Amino acid sequence: MNVLLVGGGGREHALAWALARSGRVEALAVAPGNPGIAEIARCVAVGVGDVDGLVAAAVGLPADLVVIGPEGPLVAGLADRLRALGIGVFGPSAAAAQLEGSKGFLKDLCARHGIPTAGYRRFTDADEASAYVSAHGVPVVVKVDGLAAGKGVVVAMTEAEALGAVDDALRGGRFGEAGRSLVIEDFLRGPEMSFFALSDGETARFFATAMDYKRVGDGGVGPNTGGMGAITPHPLETPALVEEIMATIIRPTVDAMRAEGKPFQGVLYAGVMLTSAGPMLLEYNVRFGDPECQALMLCLADDLADVITDATGAGSRERRPPAMREGSVVCVVLTAPGYPDAPETGDLIGGLDEARAEGVEVFHAGTRRDESGSLRSAGGRVLNVVARGATLEEARRRAYAGVGRIAWARAQYRRDVGAWVSP
Repeated sequence: MNVLLVGGGGREHALAWALARSGRVEALAVAPGNPGIAEIARCVAVGVGDVDGLVAAAVGLPADLVVIGPEGPLVAGLADRLRALGIGVFGPSAAAAQLEGSKGFLKDLCARHGIPTAGYRRFTDADEASAYVSAHGVPVVVKVDGLAAGKGVVVAMTEAEALGAVDDALRGGRFGEAGRSLVIEDFLRGPEMSFFALSDGETARFFATAMDYKRVGDGGVGPNTGGMGAITPHPLETPALVEEIMATIIRPTVDAMRAEGKPFQGVLYAGVMLTSAGPMLLEYNVRFGDPECQALMLCLADDLADVITDATGAGSRERRPPAMREGSVVCVVLTAPGYPDAPETGDLIGGLDEARAEGVEVFHAGTRRDESGSLRSAGGRVLNVVARGATLEEARRRAYAGVGRIAWARAQYRRDVGAWVSP
């Protein structure tokens, strides 16, 4: 079959890598892609925000299946447009993508259907939100309602931090339309788990767990980022815990969305807090995480095209969880200096072939080719070095051996991915 993959980051390079290995994929195009993806697939110069252009690219391929990587096109209704043309899609409708596109929608859904999550209130008025913070006390979590590129959540440990987050969104307009409404929720304590499940709109199947490293510095210090690394499986994963999360969070969500006329098709990525009272939902993403996806693809034993078509409802295999390889995977993210606040781009990068000789995969996230064909940094998160091992420690050693072979003097990265596993 012909596949169009939408996106151009590290997540999409990992998905392209897995799809290119599929025996079912005859032609693979990626819009817009990146220099790493260009080595294994045809890149199409259409941005992820150009819904009309993406529909035209799918028709022109012609695509039997479109895999939508980032959340923006999903919230914008790309999947709806493609399904109306009879094209297979891996990703939810705009209505179902509200699980990620609106924090308020998600919290209200949980309240209606008894899905365990933190207590919360919604606000559009800054004075009311500020008064609630002062009366409630800290810590609290302040979230803008809409999509904010991973920058709309503040875990406020002090009242000043919480009031500042309210001011930024509701008074200062920092997040535009996405920040015109806020969710302020109770702070939960415990280890956090990234939990992935697949749904065809009727049923849900477990996919995998992971642990991500959000803060920029070793030991979990500094500002939050889009992700500095990931490991899979999560160190706390057990069959009993997986079933508990499926039974109390994932299946009730799929059932609730179907009952409310918004059936969810695609991958549900739940951020779950493992509290003393049991697993509680923090938030949903309606696509694979980045950089968790990079680790998951190295762990996946099944053909990704089979896994995806099953999740679209078009597959013919028995509905079972995808098969995963034994062992662990570690993904280390290399970022530009100054990331996440003010990344400095344009650095020359070399040594990727030498890194791969260490038995790792190197996925591009923010790179470009200059006029001479040399590789340069072109974003905040630039490269993902991913390794699999029989144990977490073996995977970690391989990943950092690969990092050590990359010729980029100013690369920034955490040195404790896979070693520091405190919540």
